[in-house]
Amino acid sequence: PGHLTAKSDVYSFGVVLLEILTGRRSMDKKRPSGEQNLVSWARPYLADKRKLYQLVDPRLELNYSLKGVQKISQLAYNCLTRDPKSRPNVDEVVKALTPLQDLNDLAILSYHSRLSQQGRRKKKDGTPQFTYTQSKSMRASPLNTGKQRQ
Repeated sequence: PGHLTAKSDVYSFGVVLLEILTGRRSMDKKRPSGEQNLVSWARPYLADKRKLYQLVDPRLELNYSLKGVQKISQLAYNCLTRDPKSRPNVDEVVKALTPLQDLNDLAILSYHSRLSQQGRRKKKDGTPQFTYTQSKSMRASPLNTGKQRQ
C-alpha cells in the first residue's frame, strides 16, 4: 500500500473515464456533500445498468453511443474496483476501448425513432411532432462517435 503500480494507474484511468462520461471533476467542493468525490458518487450508478445513463454529462444531450456508455461504464467500474488485483491490466483496458471508436448507435437516433412512433400514434389528435437540432459543442464531444452526418 502507498506505492504507485500499474494497477494504481488503471484506477486513475478509471477516474479519467468517469470525468469524461460525467463532465465532472474527480473532486468538486462546490457540489453537495454526497457528490464531491466523483468515484464515491458514481459507483452506485455504475453498478446498476438501469441507472448508468444518469451519469452521462447532460451537456451531451443525446449525442452519445448507447453501447459506448454501457462499455465505458463497465470499464470504469472494473478499473475502479477497490481490490487492485481485480482491476484489468493496461492491455485489457486498451482491448476494451479499441472497438468503441466504431460505434454509431447514437442515443438521439433511438430517441427520434421513439418520438416518431409516438407521433404516428398521436397524429390523429393533432399533437405536433418534435424536432431536435444538434448543437456544435455536442458534435465536438469526446464521447461523440463521429459517425453522424453533419
